[in-house]
Amino acid sequence: MSMQIYNTLSRKKEAFTPIEAGKVKMYVCGMTVYDYCHLGHARVLVAFDVISRYLRAKGYQLNYVRNITDIDDKILRRADENGEDYTALTERFITAMHEDAERLGIAPPDAEPRATGHIDDILAMIARLIERGFAYAAENGDVYYRVSRFEGYGKLSGKKPDELLSGARIAVDEAKEDPRDFALWKAAKSGEVSWPSPWGEGRPGWHIECSAMSTCCLGDNFDIHGGGPDLVFPHHENEIAQSEAATGKPYANTWMHAGAVRVDNEKMSKSLGNFFTIREILDKYHPEVVRYFLISSHYRSAINYSEDNLQIARQTLERFSPALKGLPVEPVTPYNELPADNRYVQRFDAAMSDDFAAPEALAVLFDLVRELNNARAAGEDAAVTEQAALLRSLGAILGILGCEAEAFLQAGSAGELSAEEIESLIAERVQAKKDRDFARADGIRAQLLEGGVVLEDSREGTTWRRA
Repeated sequence: MSMQIYNTLSRKKEAFTPIEAGKVKMYVCGMTVYDYCHLGHARVLVAFDVISRYLRAKGYQLNYVRNITDIDDKILRRADENGEDYTALTERFITAMHEDAERLGIAPPDAEPRATGHIDDILAMIARLIERGFAYAAENGDVYYRVSRFEGYGKLSGKKPDELLSGARIAVDEAKEDPRDFALWKAAKSGEVSWPSPWGEGRPGWHIECSAMSTCCLGDNFDIHGGGPDLVFPHHENEIAQSEAATGKPYANTWMHAGAVRVDNEKMSKSLGNFFTIREILDKYHPEVVRYFLISSHYRSAINYSEDNLQIARQTLERFSPALKGLPVEPVTPYNELPADNRYVQRFDAAMSDDFAAPEALAVLFDLVRELNNARAAGEDAAVTEQAALLRSLGAILGILGCEAEAFLQAGSAGELSAEEIESLIAERVQAKKDRDFARADGIRAQLLEGGVVLEDSREGTTWRRA
């Protein structure tokens, strides 16, 4: 089945044809590491993790590059505020980012270049732009990109260069020819971290970093460039202008952007006090719940974060647990080994081939779990085993259903009763029932329920789950 991907550049879905058959080169803008990753970062990380999983599952040889911006104004300001070296700050938050990604089940990219590791490449690209008339060194030591020189400026965002003059201004300390021009190289202030260059001591601008890293890792022209919704303009627009002016070739063939995250229907921001880090959310919710919440809407659509929506995500994900209870997690059958004529595989593939439509793929899993429940009720053990394996294999493409059902149902958060405390109370209840102290046994059940724990009694004994 041919794959369709929505291309921000053309504003429509297009048949995806890699530059080189069987291979995909994908670059995604990563984090600027001066703070903990927030839910908006998680949206992008999870979206492109699902995309990369599916591309690999379809047999593509994927080269997935996700950069790290480890030199930037925000980084230097935060390091100065903390009274620490900027490298100590960035290393701490790179480690934190990797921890958050691992907890969310996000596979690492094939390459993770850092801006400070590509200074020579950045300098070479800037020199090429100056040589070709697309950039100029200003009297203040900065180097600027000459926006008026690039005819295609605005083709990604739809903004017209002349319209950008409205509201644009030149700061007193800048020496731009045109207010639309942007910095490729920034002259170092006194005491500021810097690198030598033909234009004096300084450091790179943000936009040129990604142009240099992407082309160094993937070549002048590659298949997919992705990122968050706020990067379309000016970051990605400027990347196109820089890269195509420097190389004379098309930059990325397909542009993909994840949707925005809103909090209780307001834009997420620190100023509004509705800013949530990934680790704050994972302290309260199982990683698969957070991941399910993020993929339950199409990756391009805006998503609204609220406690209610996360609770709904948990309750929805719990619908898989009774069907998978007591069944092994491993092994997961590789996608290309699943039966091609299976109606669930075909429907799942049709959904994911249509611009990675994860919500429609999830609907297929819910239809499959209903059939699995019917097989369990009928005592059809062979069918149960087969369908459970298929369910987990399809779920693996989305990064869910990867833990034991019991472990998922019993996962708790900070401040809740621990598993040890719950098991101790259950043992006390069992003893109370043996002693025919039914009032105490009922009291323990009520105590656990108040603590968010539901008991389920059967002939095999008592099991429990979080409410």
